[in-house]
Amino acid sequence: MSLAACLIGPLACRAEPEPFVDRREPCSDRNPQRNLYFGDLHVHTSYSFDAWINDVRTDPAGAYKFARGEEVAGQRLARPLDFAAVTDHAEYLAEVEGCTTPGSAVYDSARCKDFRAGTTAALVNFGLGLDGDEASRWDDLCGQGGLDCEARAGAVWTRVQEAAEAAYDRTSACRFTSFVAYEWSGSRMLSNLHRNVIFRSSRVPALPVTHFEAPTAGELWRRLQGECRDGVDGCEVLAIPHNSNWSNGNLFTPELPAGTDEAELAEVRADLEPLLEIYQHKGDSECSRGVAGLGPPDELCDFEKLRVLPFDDCGGGTGSQGMVGRGCVSRLDFLRGILLAGLGAEQRLGVNPFRLGVIASTDTHNGTPGNVEEATYPGHFGTRESDPTARLTGNVPAGARNGPGGLVAVWAEENSREAIWDALRRREVYGTSGPRMAVRVFGGWDLPDDLCGAGDFVAAAERGGVPMGAILPERTGSSGPVIAVSAQMDPGSAGAPGSRLERIQVIKGWQDADGVGQIAVVDVAGGPDGSVVDEATCAAEQRGSALLCGVWRDPDFDPARPAFYYVRVLEDPVCRWSWRDCLGLPEDARPPACSDPTLPRTIQERAWTSPIWYSPGA
Repeated sequence: MSLAACLIGPLACRAEPEPFVDRREPCSDRNPQRNLYFGDLHVHTSYSFDAWINDVRTDPAGAYKFARGEEVAGQRLARPLDFAAVTDHAEYLAEVEGCTTPGSAVYDSARCKDFRAGTTAALVNFGLGLDGDEASRWDDLCGQGGLDCEARAGAVWTRVQEAAEAAYDRTSACRFTSFVAYEWSGSRMLSNLHRNVIFRSSRVPALPVTHFEAPTAGELWRRLQGECRDGVDGCEVLAIPHNSNWSNGNLFTPELPAGTDEAELAEVRADLEPLLEIYQHKGDSECSRGVAGLGPPDELCDFEKLRVLPFDDCGGGTGSQGMVGRGCVSRLDFLRGILLAGLGAEQRLGVNPFRLGVIASTDTHNGTPGNVEEATYPGHFGTRESDPTARLTGNVPAGARNGPGGLVAVWAEENSREAIWDALRRREVYGTSGPRMAVRVFGGWDLPDDLCGAGDFVAAAERGGVPMGAILPERTGSSGPVIAVSAQMDPGSAGAPGSRLERIQVIKGWQDADGVGQIAVVDVAGGPDGSVVDEATCAAEQRGSALLCGVWRDPDFDPARPAFYYVRVLEDPVCRWSWRDCLGLPEDARPPACSDPTLPRTIQERAWTSPIWYSPGA
């Protein structure tokens, strides 16, 4: 089918992807009820301008070795990941290669000399070069007499694919899965618009689509459709927005060029962007107590915020300069506001462009996917965060407010590219702030109240329910939907035990009779348990549970109004990395961050699941 036809109705025209595009041995561990896999889908290496300039020299091959548990640059994961994607900035692949390769046509240029010197001015210059819809490549690097930037970028892109191929375990053991991927790094007036682009298989376009060729999200979607789905046999792709907390409301405000049908664009977006990265080292994007329209007061919304009050609320508008901690903050910077906006769009347009599953990742710029432990956090920006003092004094944007980032958790039949990508596509996934807790969520109309006591929670739930990420089937009976959740604590690793679980919460969002979005937060298992942390030593007395399970029926359900239900699972508190670093320094040598009353000394790690939706008439 033609691109034009697909842009009119992509959800209707899309054929199901082939079960297996990349040839491989069948996985010996294939489970129709799904296995749980943990990974990282936001990883930068020396191929990214903002990693190389900070003395990071780990390349994609090295990043995959680290993810698999091998030692890289003196570091090693105690627990290898199951999957990962290197997502270097597609922009500047050629320029970084040219500036760092002796003898290239531009190696001795002033811009390249500044880049290799690692100056702050050079870093800012490269970053600002990506801002705005008119951003273009520099003539002094890619113009006449300079690099053949298309050919040079193509060569680097080939190495990216080769690294992913070498890391992918195609044997029946299925120990590790790698994805060909990149980051599209557009921004406008310093408001973040970035997406990570993840391919389902090794069948990918000859070049990544960059912000230079596709200055808007709509153009990115159009080119992914044309250059992947329509242009390469077997190519499938999805894009994952991230850091909405830096976007001043712009990442999820519909872009409507003249002549564009809003419903058609919403359908394209829903098809190509089924996920939101809710958390990574630059903070949390679930909710905020400083923005109207995100529900009743919820102190747990203060978790890992880069912006603390006072700041301006964008209201119904948008702002600018979020990437440098300025401008207003919007309800569309946070998952709750985005999901509520999706319900409104569905009522208005007949399609929900923001039916988003939830993941987390690291956004490491050290080439170290999955390096998320609070107790051993080494920073994410190379030499700029090479020791505790450097990490705490703000050598990178947000300084001590940054963190280790999180992980993607996927429920998939097996550890293969197709199975994991398909789980991402259907949103049977969740994000954590680092721990590897196991969380299962089902929703349905007839789930039994005693489901938690069933001999097989999953089998019983599957008989009458749908998993996280799904839409509830047609209503049966006269009562509200039932949400069932089971959560097991992260067992941890040798010498680093996991934390116990404090509680499980269901967050419900809906539109009231006046079309106004509403939020309710309900504890469905566990609760505040009196756990404490000794801030003088970071010793933690944890009184939570190893396993929590809850079944909750919505008592205030209105079958005429659309709704969503997602789950938040909280661990008992531990010391935050920044306070651990402070304790390791002499009191008279501690930087101001150590006495900043707005910087938490403890952290309650958590998981956020993909929602389950109710749509009238589904």
